[in-house]
Amino acid sequence: MSLLTKNDSIFIAGHNGLVGNSIKKILEEENRLKKNNWKFIYCRRKELDLTKQNDVFDWMRLKSPKVVIIAAAKVGGINANNKNNSGFLLENLQIQNNLIQASFELGVKRLLFLGSSCIYPKYAPQPFTENSLLSGYLEQTNEGYALAKICGIKLCQALRNDKNFDTISLMPTNLYGPNDNFSKENSHVIPGLIRKFHEAKINNSKTVECWGTGSPKREFMYVDDLAKCCLYLLENWQPNSNKSKNELNYINVGTGSEISIYDLAYLIKKIVGYQGEVLWNKKMPDGIPKKLLDITKLKNLGWKHTTNLKNGLQKTYTAFLDAYNSNSIRGKLK
Repeated sequence: MSLLTKNDSIFIAGHNGLVGNSIKKILEEENRLKKNNWKFIYCRRKELDLTKQNDVFDWMRLKSPKVVIIAAAKVGGINANNKNNSGFLLENLQIQNNLIQASFELGVKRLLFLGSSCIYPKYAPQPFTENSLLSGYLEQTNEGYALAKICGIKLCQALRNDKNFDTISLMPTNLYGPNDNFSKENSHVIPGLIRKFHEAKINNSKTVECWGTGSPKREFMYVDDLAKCCLYLLENWQPNSNKSKNELNYINVGTGSEISIYDLAYLIKKIVGYQGEVLWNKKMPDGIPKKLLDITKLKNLGWKHTTNLKNGLQKTYTAFLDAYNSNSIRGKLK
């Protein structure tokens, strides 16, 4: 039996971001296809500052959502995180604590919190299982963001166990896709490489510099696959259904495959059509050497991704070109 009903009101916090926008699209499509009567609730940053507790409570009391999806967060790549760990820690704590507490106190029936694979210790055994959480030291370059996400997971778990508040948390791997942030200053690796290679191509640059050694391995998921997984788990996953508090209410979401940053760079170079040379700046940090998720638990629930990396990158580059040429790209900095 579905854990969502046909008349639910659903608040997607962060609906303009990479993940939130994809969740919005997938849920709206599902609403039309299944002829549900879901009411979607969104808010723009200028309408509601999620770091302000009183404002969040007043807004949610007025809107009265029954389901809350927390996709709102301060995010950035290795450079942005490394330079501002305190900002990533403080702002994300404020956003998620306000939304989780308001949801609990105002009677939301089901809450989905989106974490990140960066919550796992730097040197935990690979692939990371859900039980690896808090078993060792974090990667220092994004410690602030990771600590905030860990607190969100643990708060959701505590409210579920102590207060029977229906929360689930998803730990997605590295995400990419249309509507990503392609800023030169704080993008993640895939949008950063796409922009670098594209601008090198159109400017006829002979070389492109990439950070680090290229040796770290990463797992990547196309963002629409995550959005479909969110919908699937909202409708089908009920942790602790056996009344046991030993079952975790958070779950890894990934593809089960990985690629080195070196190979990723050359794959994006080929998709973009850049003909120059790639140089590796080994003075810049690599980050965690390997990050792959164990997705056994997710597979056992009957869900699997459908978009392979090459196809996902091609879709992302096509969307990037449309936005870049129309001057509507996120992060279009001079």
